[in-house]
Amino acid sequence: MCALSSPAQQIFIEKGKIEFERTTNVHKRLEDDMDEEDMSFYEGLKKQLPEFKSSYFDLYFDHDKTLYEPGREVEAAKKVPDWLTGPADDNIVFSDLTAQNFSSQKTVFENTYNIQDSLRKAEWKITSDTRIIAGFQCRKATTTIMDSVYVFAFYTDQIVTRGGPESFSGLPGMILGVAIPRMHTTWFATKLVTADPKISLIAAPKKGKKINISGLKTTLYNSMKQWGKYGQRNTWSIMI
Repeated sequence: MCALSSPAQQIFIEKGKIEFERTTNVHKRLEDDMDEEDMSFYEGLKKQLPEFKSSYFDLYFDHDKTLYEPGREVEAAKKVPDWLTGPADDNIVFSDLTAQNFSSQKTVFENTYNIQDSLRKAEWKITSDTRIIAGFQCRKATTTIMDSVYVFAFYTDQIVTRGGPESFSGLPGMILGVAIPRMHTTWFATKLVTADPKISLIAAPKKGKKINISGLKTTLYNSMKQWGKYGQRNTWSIMI
């Protein structure tokens, strides 16, 4: 197994495994949920919880196919209650970048869905800003999803597969960093491994009730339309 930490070690990579660290600012999430009458409860809860929650995911890729799924567990993450981080916290996402479709297994409260649909058509705007992520030179791009949710991402063209964490794709290379300020959440690659036996086993998830994006939106609206801003945030978490 070979882990790469510098782009000079290999150029134009077509297959491998990328570990992503997803980090959520727990205290900011709590502040978003605060109502004046509940202020003392939330302030007390903040003192009991870590400021950030980190969890790890693996993205396997082989040319035009990717599989994103939960990775290694972190004990500290268990200290943050599920209701705070929201549903769809352990997504499995398979993407076929040539066929332009995906299949995603998501747990939404007591239900498991298998969402099958076309890849999101994000209108990315590529900027001149750059940064190094996991040893790769990356360029910044921005877009808006779900009508009003701003996203910025960093991609590298040294990994030719045009995928990324969750259901993000569509840039001229692999997305190694994503940030959604309104969700107080980021996804950043920590390392690339070029030799892993699971790379050859990339396939769509099988579990869950089959549904498409339109059907999922309707289901979410009907179940959370009375939940206000908490329901809106949950919808964002599910739909990414």
